[in-house]
Amino acid sequence: MEAQMEAHVTEARPRDREATRRRILDAARQLFGEHGYEQVTVRMIASAAGANIALVGRYFGSKAGLFGAVLAGEPSVRRVFEGDPATLPRRLAEYAAERLHHDPESPILRTLERSANHPEIAELVGERLRSAVLNPLAAQLPGADAYARARMATAVFLGIGAMRRRLGPEPPTPADVERLTAVFEACLAEY
Repeated sequence: MEAQMEAHVTEARPRDREATRRRILDAARQLFGEHGYEQVTVRMIASAAGANIALVGRYFGSKAGLFGAVLAGEPSVRRVFEGDPATLPRRLAEYAAERLHHDPESPILRTLERSANHPEIAELVGERLRSAVLNPLAAQLPGADAYARARMATAVFLGIGAMRRRLGPEPPTPADVERLTAVFEACLAEY
């Protein structure tokens, strides 16, 4: 009987840990999305998650580590890279044109746009950019300078985000998609 109780307790603890970890992640995602990285404290996150503040450190190491975990769970542009390599510039153009019109679908991505240079998370942001955009895009490109070409295409994406933030969204036109297709063709071409 005692062995059965011990087995039950042992089985329950990992689920409780995972549930607590998930609550902390969910609370962090919501708070970072609403207030930005700088305005959110670990105490706020722990309170919203109904967890002890020490658990944030135990599971994630720091506020920056928690932000990194939240960021890792966010959608990426990778799905745009999948498919026929010949139509990649067009897919990138359509995605970029849509970004001209809409804010990112994720409040965390909006936070990322606002907080990317914060010293606590700048390295995390750079790593996320490399792992979610640059490296997967470069992997789709033939040639020795694939990474350099992926950087050029990514610069176009980042510029579109900056323009939308400063001038507001604008509905894309078919001509926008054609122009952006030409830009991405030039960025991705081997020279």
